[in-house]
Amino acid sequence: MSLEAAAVSARGGFACMFSSSEEFETALITERRAQGRYDQRRTRWPAILFTGCAMMVVGAVLLFN
Repeated sequence: MSLEAAAVSARGGFACMFSSSEEFETALITERRAQGRYDQRRTRWPAILFTGCAMMVVGAVLLFN
């Protein structure tokens, strides 16, 4: 009887607390959001680079016109 109880206990140690991979992914994303890993950092570099490139294109058009 104790051998059966030990076997049941051993099987229970390997059980996963999530019933599907979707639950695991949801819990993982929730934990990472709580840690602040998915914060969007607002930088102005893309806008600055776009403005600079647009000015260079306008300058090239005016130069060759």
